[in-house]
Amino acid sequence: MIPVYTVYGFAIFFMVAWVCLWLIHLMALSYSKWKLHRTVDRSPPEQPYPGVSIIKPLTGVDPNLFSNLETFFSLDYPSYELLFCVENDNDPAAMLVNSLIKKHSHIDASLFVGGTKVGVNPKINNMQPAYLAAKYPLVLISDAGIRMRDDTLLDMVQHMREDVAIVHQMPFVCDAEGFAAVYEKVFFGTAQARMYLEADFLGINCHVGMSSLVRRCALEETGGLAAYADYLAEDYFMAKSICSRGWRMRVASLPALQNCGTRSVGALQARLTRWARLRIAMIPTTTLLEPLSECMPLGAGAAWAAGELFGAEPLAFFLVHVLVWFLSDWLMLRSVQNGSPPFTKVQFLLAWVWSECCAPFVLAAALVSPEISWRTHSYRLEWGGRAHELNPKLKF
Repeated sequence: MIPVYTVYGFAIFFMVAWVCLWLIHLMALSYSKWKLHRTVDRSPPEQPYPGVSIIKPLTGVDPNLFSNLETFFSLDYPSYELLFCVENDNDPAAMLVNSLIKKHSHIDASLFVGGTKVGVNPKINNMQPAYLAAKYPLVLISDAGIRMRDDTLLDMVQHMREDVAIVHQMPFVCDAEGFAAVYEKVFFGTAQARMYLEADFLGINCHVGMSSLVRRCALEETGGLAAYADYLAEDYFMAKSICSRGWRMRVASLPALQNCGTRSVGALQARLTRWARLRIAMIPTTTLLEPLSECMPLGAGAAWAAGELFGAEPLAFFLVHVLVWFLSDWLMLRSVQNGSPPFTKVQFLLAWVWSECCAPFVLAAALVSPEISWRTHSYRLEWGGRAHELNPKLKF
């Protein structure tokens, strides 16, 4: 027989967690209305904008890569350079980049081939020569699948105040067709956006480095890119180290537009599982706290608690909880999208239910094994976030 005070203790815990999550909903939604999609000021500045070195690590091609990369050749910004990186000459991305450089010969652009091995992280190894060659005080690290509006870089630089060392974009996705695309947009526009905005509002490290503008002098204070080559989540540890030295970090007004050429439900779930494994290795409390941020587990616990504490009907409480969460997520998605999403409410409902029901299983899959598969490499994670490559390929 479980003591009554133990039952009430758990019930109070679930109700407190439930109230806190609804406060997060309200704060994140309000913050998104104020923070996102502000009009970018294109008027001439009092002082010239600093130059920006844009580093683009590439591996392979997809149907959207050419159009994604071409958006970087038409940025409305006075002074920038493009530094493309591939691991070897045989990478088909190299030929694509060379064709873009030839087409836009008026843009300062270079291709770096081969990389430099400074650790286990292949992305940093690929970027290292370009980083060392970068000539401007600001460095934008931008993943291959990112598509840029012409005013995005200007928006990011305008957020770079004197005490700020990192300006990063909140992950989102371009419009696309198919259930996988709807699922992807629902995830990044609801659960991911809510926690990202709330973390930024509270000053918590939420840095995702898929599109991140860094003050080079601040990065050099911590040892440069090479200092993070033994971490797969180099973006998190980079932000942690830089901010520990008194620098601030800000989220830009415009979200990062991921535009992968191939989408599938399995690929997104594999990606989310990989991210969950990284979070568990970096912050072990994720194992306990993350389920309480999900609609279904939290709703079930709060429904039981409401029945124990207030005599409420658990099923009715749970259904109302899910309905209001669903409506809140619809409003959040509209805010992140800056308008109506490109699909019907029925499609949103199906993708939302799928996303919420899969979330606990994604976390469970991440707990089963600390091994991560990324591109053509496999790694084992240690507590604290360091990684070791499994069966690394030897280069001669």
